[in-house]
Amino acid sequence: MYKDHFGLKEPPFSIAPDPRYLYMSEQHREALAHLVYGFNSDGGFVLLTGEIGTGKTTVCRCLLEQVPEKSAIAFIFNPKLTVDELLATVCDEFGITYPENNKSIKIFVDLINNFLLNAYGAGRKAVLIIDEAQNLSADVLEQLRLLTNLETSQKKLLQIILLGQPELRDKLSRPELHQLSQRIIARYHLGSLSKDDVKAYVNHRLSVAGVHDTLFPDSALSTLYAITGGVPRLINIICDRALLGAFVNEKKKISRSILKIAAREVFGTEKTTGVFRKAAAWSPLVMVLIVFGAVLATSYYKNNMNYRADVNEESSQTVTETAIESTPQQDDSYWPDIPEVQKSRVTAYKVLFDQWNLSYSPEKNGTACSYANSHGLRCLYRRGNLRSLLMLNRPALLQLFNEEGRDYYAAITTVNGEIATLTIGSETINVSLSAIESRWLGNFTILWQPPADYKQNIRTGHRGPVIQWLDKQLSAIHDRALLGEGSMTYTDELTSEIKQFQMAEGLKPDGIVGTKTIIHINTLNNQAVPHLMKKQKEDQ
Repeated sequence: MYKDHFGLKEPPFSIAPDPRYLYMSEQHREALAHLVYGFNSDGGFVLLTGEIGTGKTTVCRCLLEQVPEKSAIAFIFNPKLTVDELLATVCDEFGITYPENNKSIKIFVDLINNFLLNAYGAGRKAVLIIDEAQNLSADVLEQLRLLTNLETSQKKLLQIILLGQPELRDKLSRPELHQLSQRIIARYHLGSLSKDDVKAYVNHRLSVAGVHDTLFPDSALSTLYAITGGVPRLINIICDRALLGAFVNEKKKISRSILKIAAREVFGTEKTTGVFRKAAAWSPLVMVLIVFGAVLATSYYKNNMNYRADVNEESSQTVTETAIESTPQQDDSYWPDIPEVQKSRVTAYKVLFDQWNLSYSPEKNGTACSYANSHGLRCLYRRGNLRSLLMLNRPALLQLFNEEGRDYYAAITTVNGEIATLTIGSETINVSLSAIESRWLGNFTILWQPPADYKQNIRTGHRGPVIQWLDKQLSAIHDRALLGEGSMTYTDELTSEIKQFQMAEGLKPDGIVGTKTIIHINTLNNQAVPHLMKKQKEDQ
């Protein structure tokens, strides 16, 4: 209805998954690279997680456009199944015939095994893709692990790709699913779009729809980023509503005020006001068309794309509710009085050491890093962003600043969804990650634990007792036998195995065992190290 007003060939922010509108951010490209790597590997699991609406299914659809046509692909979109229901669904998706009313797991597994053997013999790769995998029960996940045991003498017969929300990672970290977690050969967590990506995303969709003029000024795009948190699905819904608002007010540009009103309408936080009250009064037919269009789009998702999306349910939530589920209460409006910089630094280090069950006092123990060294730890100072900090997954000391530009230090000890726990001086608060970003230039320090006899980066050909530690860690991660007590050389075989691990963890796959690689190894294998992103309780 607003196409002619803006010179559009078609609505640019439809929720229908049209591949012409696909925008691949750097994160999406990295996620796709991990899926491609996993697909081309020899069986096992590939894990892609992300918040609602970040584009997990879109990335997976990009993968499928690149796989050989003769591949055997099965989809499961409703994973709330029992074990026998899962196996029946796998058979249905692969086109495997089974006896009517069969409940025998053995019969299902035998039929699936025969199908996979025939597919392998015909040169076809068999892949099972499960969306919304966070809804899988522990019993079903264990059965999926057992399906990956189906193999020939040379290779695994089934590749499984799990797409899910962040709680899937926590579920897979539970002790009873340790064996499955070890079989994940590639994993990636897809975050929201950055501020620059939001601008590129909006302009890309407008360009595809036929408009190259700036409909959303930079100020409006900054507001859009703040409102949506960079979630593509929310961006589409709000931008579509904002274009309607500008149309009925005969505006050619989308202002910040129009965006804010659009957001209130979408999230249902206020009654119809301003622009959209005028739209409702302007023409009841317009409202009918909006409802009809929404129903049509939803039907397109459900019937044509097998994609489960309940826009009305999501739109009734605030941005915070959409991005954060089952997380602590936050209050970004309150920040403690800023202590003197050196005092805040000492307090932050005390909190940091407390996470490692150590008691630190500068009067007794000297400098923080020398105290760390005396207890088998090391300090790692970095300058980065929240993503780089979260990848290291360790409590950290942050260098922050207040409104007057005064520096101080805080300890970040927990991240739950988009909410972090900070200790500043004598006070501990829960604040959003975005609030931290607004007061942080990126400097942080973490503590990490190197293995005994680790002196420098381990490269191919390196010899020493530390190689035995590395062999033991890799044997646990990849569920294989130890190479032997006498193995003290970092061989090409171990280098290749480390590259595989680095790729799966989102690290540079250079085969060099340095600080980041060791930290990621300890995250998986060493239960004694503290994690920044805590595991959820079993009942969550």
